[in-house]
Amino acid sequence: MVEVRAARPTDLGRVVAIYNHYVEHSAATFDLVPARPEDRIAWFDEHSRGGRYRLLVATEDDQLVGWATTSPFRPRAAYATTVESSVYVAPGAVGRGIGSRLYRSLFAAISEEDLERVVAGVTTPNPASVRLHRRFGFRRVGTFHRVGRKFGRFWDVAWFERSLQDGEAASVRGRAAALRPGDSADSTENFRGAPSA
Repeated sequence: MVEVRAARPTDLGRVVAIYNHYVEHSAATFDLVPARPEDRIAWFDEHSRGGRYRLLVATEDDQLVGWATTSPFRPRAAYATTVESSVYVAPGAVGRGIGSRLYRSLFAAISEEDLERVVAGVTTPNPASVRLHRRFGFRRVGTFHRVGRKFGRFWDVAWFERSLQDGEAASVRGRAAALRPGDSADSTENFRGAPSA
Protein backbone atom coordinates (compact mmCIF):
# COMPACT_ATOMS: atom_id res chain seq x y z
CA MET A 1 0.00 0.00 0.00
CA VAL A 2 1.31 3.44 -0.93
CA GLU A 3 1.50 5.98 1.86
CA VAL A 4 2.38 9.68 1.56
CA ARG A 5 4.10 11.49 4.42
CA ALA A 6 6.46 14.35 5.18
CA ALA A 7 10.07 13.62 4.33
CA ARG A 8 12.49 12.56 7.08
CA PRO A 9 16.27 13.05 7.13
CA THR A 10 16.76 9.35 6.43
CA ASP A 11 14.90 9.81 3.11
CA LEU A 12 17.46 12.17 1.60
CA GLY A 13 19.60 9.49 -0.06
CA ARG A 14 16.63 7.90 -1.84
CA VAL A 15 15.16 11.30 -2.81
CA VAL A 16 18.47 12.17 -4.46
CA ALA A 17 18.73 8.74 -6.13
CA ILE A 18 15.30 9.11 -7.74
CA TYR A 19 16.17 12.63 -8.88
CA ASN A 20 19.50 11.49 -10.30
CA HIS A 21 17.72 8.94 -12.49
CA TYR A 22 16.02 11.86 -14.24
CA VAL A 23 19.26 13.86 -14.36
CA GLU A 24 20.94 11.01 -16.23
CA HIS A 25 18.09 9.65 -18.35
CA SER A 26 15.49 12.36 -18.92
CA ALA A 27 14.94 15.97 -19.88
CA ALA A 28 12.48 16.28 -16.97
CA THR A 29 15.22 18.20 -15.18
CA PHE A 30 17.83 20.38 -16.81
CA ASP A 31 20.50 19.44 -14.29
CA LEU A 32 23.33 17.73 -16.14
CA VAL A 33 25.41 16.35 -13.26
CA PRO A 34 24.01 13.95 -10.65
CA ALA A 35 23.66 15.40 -7.16
CA ARG A 36 25.22 14.02 -3.99
CA PRO A 37 23.09 13.80 -0.85
CA GLU A 38 25.50 16.06 1.02
CA ASP A 39 24.95 18.75 -1.64
CA ARG A 40 21.20 18.71 -1.01
CA ILE A 41 21.13 19.05 2.78
CA ALA A 42 20.30 22.79 2.80
CA TRP A 43 17.56 22.24 0.19
CA PHE A 44 16.19 19.32 2.21
CA ASP A 45 16.17 21.35 5.43
CA GLU A 46 14.36 24.27 3.75
CA HIS A 47 11.63 21.93 2.53
CA SER A 48 11.26 19.90 5.73
CA ARG A 49 10.16 22.63 8.14
CA GLY A 50 6.54 22.86 7.05
CA GLY A 51 5.18 26.14 5.73
CA ARG A 52 4.94 26.95 2.06
CA TYR A 53 7.97 24.91 0.98
CA ARG A 54 7.24 21.23 1.50
CA LEU A 55 8.77 17.89 0.64
CA LEU A 56 6.49 14.87 0.73
CA VAL A 57 7.47 11.30 -0.07
CA ALA A 58 5.50 8.25 -1.16
CA THR A 59 6.47 4.91 0.31
CA GLU A 60 5.40 1.38 -0.47
CA ASP A 61 6.46 -1.50 1.77
CA ASP A 62 8.92 0.89 3.47
CA GLN A 63 10.54 1.71 0.11
CA LEU A 64 10.53 5.34 -1.04
CA VAL A 65 8.96 5.35 -4.53
CA GLY A 66 8.47 9.06 -5.24
CA TRP A 67 8.53 12.58 -3.92
CA ALA A 68 6.90 15.96 -4.50
CA THR A 69 7.87 19.43 -3.43
CA THR A 70 6.94 23.08 -3.53
CA SER A 71 9.84 25.48 -3.91
CA PRO A 72 10.31 29.23 -4.25
CA PHE A 73 9.25 30.46 -7.69
CA ARG A 74 11.57 33.48 -7.75
CA PRO A 75 13.79 35.05 -5.06
CA ARG A 76 12.20 38.52 -4.96
CA ALA A 77 9.88 39.12 -2.01
CA ALA A 78 6.72 39.91 -3.98
CA TYR A 79 6.80 36.38 -5.42
CA ALA A 80 6.46 34.82 -1.94
CA THR A 81 2.80 33.92 -2.56
CA THR A 82 3.74 31.76 -5.54
CA VAL A 83 5.44 28.36 -5.36
CA GLU A 84 6.69 25.97 -8.01
CA SER A 85 5.73 22.32 -7.75
CA SER A 86 7.77 19.29 -8.74
CA VAL A 87 7.16 15.56 -8.55
CA TYR A 88 9.45 12.65 -9.36
CA VAL A 89 8.48 8.96 -9.31
CA ALA A 90 10.94 6.07 -9.17
CA PRO A 91 11.28 4.43 -12.60
CA GLY A 92 9.82 1.12 -11.42
CA ALA A 93 6.79 2.83 -9.91
CA VAL A 94 5.72 4.99 -12.87
CA GLY A 95 2.15 4.65 -14.14
CA ARG A 96 0.57 3.57 -10.86
CA GLY A 97 -0.97 6.86 -9.68
CA ILE A 98 1.84 7.73 -7.25
CA GLY A 99 2.34 11.18 -8.78
CA SER A 100 -1.37 11.88 -8.34
CA ARG A 101 -1.29 10.77 -4.70
CA LEU A 102 1.72 12.96 -4.04
CA TYR A 103 0.16 16.02 -5.67
CA ARG A 104 -3.15 15.51 -3.85
CA SER A 105 -1.33 15.40 -0.50
CA LEU A 106 1.04 18.23 -1.37
CA PHE A 107 -1.72 20.65 -2.32
CA ALA A 108 -3.71 19.72 0.78
CA ALA A 109 -0.61 20.32 2.93
CA ILE A 110 -0.12 23.86 1.62
CA SER A 111 -3.81 24.80 1.38
CA GLU A 112 -3.73 26.88 4.57
CA GLU A 113 -0.51 28.72 3.73
CA ASP A 114 -0.46 32.32 2.49
CA LEU A 115 -0.19 31.24 -1.13
CA GLU A 116 -2.08 32.33 -4.22
CA ARG A 117 -0.45 30.42 -7.11
CA VAL A 118 1.30 27.18 -7.88
CA VAL A 119 3.27 27.05 -11.12
CA ALA A 120 4.96 24.17 -12.87
CA GLY A 121 7.27 23.91 -15.86
CA VAL A 122 7.03 20.75 -17.96
CA THR A 123 9.73 19.87 -20.47
CA THR A 124 7.92 18.85 -23.62
CA PRO A 125 6.97 16.47 -24.95
CA ASN A 126 5.74 14.85 -21.75
CA PRO A 127 2.04 13.97 -22.21
CA ALA A 128 1.76 12.15 -18.87
CA SER A 129 2.93 15.21 -16.95
CA VAL A 130 0.63 17.48 -18.93
CA ARG A 131 -2.31 15.18 -18.05
CA LEU A 132 -1.33 15.19 -14.38
CA HIS A 133 -1.24 18.97 -14.23
CA ARG A 134 -4.52 19.38 -16.06
CA ARG A 135 -6.13 16.84 -13.75
CA PHE A 136 -5.14 19.00 -10.78
CA GLY A 137 -6.57 22.16 -12.29
CA PHE A 138 -3.44 23.63 -13.82
CA ARG A 139 -3.90 25.54 -17.05
CA ARG A 140 -1.20 26.00 -19.63
CA VAL A 141 -0.16 29.63 -19.85
CA GLY A 142 2.69 29.49 -22.34
CA THR A 143 5.78 27.82 -23.68
CA PHE A 144 9.41 28.86 -23.54
CA HIS A 145 10.97 27.50 -26.72
CA ARG A 146 14.43 25.89 -26.88
CA VAL A 147 15.40 27.10 -23.40
CA GLY A 148 17.40 24.04 -22.34
CA ARG A 149 20.01 21.93 -24.09
CA LYS A 150 20.45 18.36 -22.94
CA PHE A 151 21.33 15.10 -24.71
CA GLY A 152 22.51 17.05 -27.74
CA ARG A 153 19.23 18.85 -28.45
CA PHE A 154 17.17 21.82 -27.35
CA TRP A 155 13.98 21.42 -25.31
CA ASP A 156 10.86 23.52 -24.84
CA VAL A 157 9.26 24.06 -21.43
CA ALA A 158 5.50 24.49 -21.12
CA TRP A 159 4.37 26.55 -18.12
CA PHE A 160 1.26 25.80 -16.10
CA GLU A 161 -0.45 27.59 -13.21
CA ARG A 162 -3.31 27.10 -10.78
CA SER A 163 -4.82 29.07 -7.92
CA LEU A 164 -4.96 27.92 -4.32
CA GLN A 165 -7.37 30.58 -3.05
CA ASP A 166 -10.47 31.03 -5.19
CA GLY A 167 -13.30 28.96 -6.61
CA GLU A 168 -10.82 27.53 -9.08
CA ALA A 169 -9.01 25.86 -6.17
CA ALA A 170 -12.23 24.43 -4.74
CA SER A 171 -13.02 22.90 -8.11
CA VAL A 172 -9.54 21.38 -8.24
CA ARG A 173 -9.93 19.88 -4.76
CA GLY A 174 -13.14 18.22 -5.90
CA ARG A 175 -11.53 16.74 -9.00
CA ALA A 176 -8.48 15.58 -7.06
CA ALA A 177 -10.65 13.90 -4.44
CA ALA A 178 -12.37 11.95 -7.20
CA LEU A 179 -9.12 10.34 -8.34
CA ARG A 180 -9.03 6.60 -7.87
CA PRO A 181 -5.88 4.94 -6.48
CA GLY A 182 -5.21 3.26 -9.83
CA ASP A 183 -5.28 6.50 -11.83
CA SER A 184 -2.00 6.72 -13.64
CA ALA A 185 -1.37 10.22 -14.88
CA ASP A 186 2.16 10.17 -13.54
CA SER A 187 5.38 9.47 -15.30
CA THR A 188 8.34 11.80 -15.28
CA GLU A 189 6.07 14.41 -13.76
CA ASN A 190 8.47 17.11 -14.15
CA PHE A 191 8.99 20.53 -13.36
CA ARG A 192 11.56 23.01 -13.58
CA GLY A 193 14.77 21.05 -13.55
CA ALA A 194 16.65 23.79 -11.72
CA PRO A 195 19.03 22.79 -8.92
CA SER A 196 16.40 23.60 -6.27
CA ALA A 197 13.81 21.16 -7.60
